Amino acid sequence: MEDRLDHIRENMLDGNSAAGVLEEIFGEEMTASPTECDNCGREGELGSLLTFTQAPGLVLRCPACSEVMLRVVQTPDYTYLDVRGAVYLRLVRPAIGGRIPT
Repeated sequence: MEDRLDHIRENMLDGNSAAGVLEEIFGEEMTASPTECDNCGREGELGSLLTFTQAPGLVLRCPACSEVMLRVVQTPDYTYLDVRGAVYLRLVRPAIGGRIPT
């Protein structure tokens, strides 16, 4: 069991390592966007998630319970985004009439 945990830790990065891919998908910086884990209820920024890049794509896991929250797989023609492990992912809408949402 300890060998498995060591292997996981060796391949783990913080969520900020996914910043480029997330910005490409959403068109804006996403690491400060709040989200909530569907499994344990932990709330935090996308940048605080654990990122694994050894899979075919990116896998972002909850740092509290290690459940998968977000998966991103890019092919030459498509981007697949799976957020089944997140209760929500909050995105800021562009300012309308000069008003910035709170």
